[in-house]
Amino acid sequence: MATPITIGISACLVGQQVRFDSSAKTSHFCVKELGKHVQYRAFCPEVAIGLPVPRPTIRQIKKDDMIIVARPDGSGDVTEALAEYGKRVAKVAENFSGYIFCAKSPSCGMERVKVYSEDGKGSTSDGVGAFAKEVMKANPLLPCEENGRLNDALIRENFVARVFAYRDWQQLNKRGLSKHALTQFHARYKYTLMSHDLIAYKQLGRLLADADIELEQMASQYIAGLMSALKKIATRKKHANTLQHLQGYFSKELTSEQKQELAQQIDDYRNGVLPLIAPLTLIKHYQREFPKDYLAEQFYLDPYPADLKLRYGY
Repeated sequence: MATPITIGISACLVGQQVRFDSSAKTSHFCVKELGKHVQYRAFCPEVAIGLPVPRPTIRQIKKDDMIIVARPDGSGDVTEALAEYGKRVAKVAENFSGYIFCAKSPSCGMERVKVYSEDGKGSTSDGVGAFAKEVMKANPLLPCEENGRLNDALIRENFVARVFAYRDWQQLNKRGLSKHALTQFHARYKYTLMSHDLIAYKQLGRLLADADIELEQMASQYIAGLMSALKKIATRKKHANTLQHLQGYFSKELTSEQKQELAQQIDDYRNGVLPLIAPLTLIKHYQREFPKDYLAEQFYLDPYPADLKLRYGY
């Protein structure tokens, strides 16, 4: 039986009542939808370092040249405790395929956390949670997102695709890396990369062709390049270009009417008339009717379980 995909998550997002006011911040998508396909390891750093539930509010405060996490009056500084706990969890997170943080939290916020002036009369929104910062710093390839940003259809789809791609990479490493396996892996991600970053696709191909690079270094550079490319949101224009390449595989089998229908669907998608799932469904239909071994292996066609319906909304 395959080992389930593991994602780290802020405990409040899976319904644990650990927030400062004894509430939770349950994410329907995380629990009811994505939760059917992954297992979560939930963490509340504030509870883990000994803060009670309920508890006084804490915030990020700029004090001289430092940012501390403390109560609004500056007392009860827990900056170091949160950072140390973050470093411990970061080691555990090496085996995760993703992490979902609670937005705006002084401990778990991934970005745009409020940082207050010492006198409490002003603030900026450029902080990073003290706990989240350590987890992300130690695991730069790990796909990370916040619950709030996951309400955006494009960001949600992008995050889930990155999780499954990273899991794919982790499984490849468990099976054992070789130059051949790495080349096959890259071939599997050809059209995924094309839809995100064609330049990165070409660069990674050249990397694999360089016989002077040791395998370990090549693999390290490859996965860094892949995950960086996949972070870029795929545009309609890039998807349409990718779909046209896929259509080309069936040029000998399709009638002129079928070619015209598929071309029209791709064009309608490009212009925002149809969602991505429409031309993709037609291409997958032709793939079943006229099987192409190379396409059958493409991550682009089935990057994650279909019941997540992530390509219906854009």
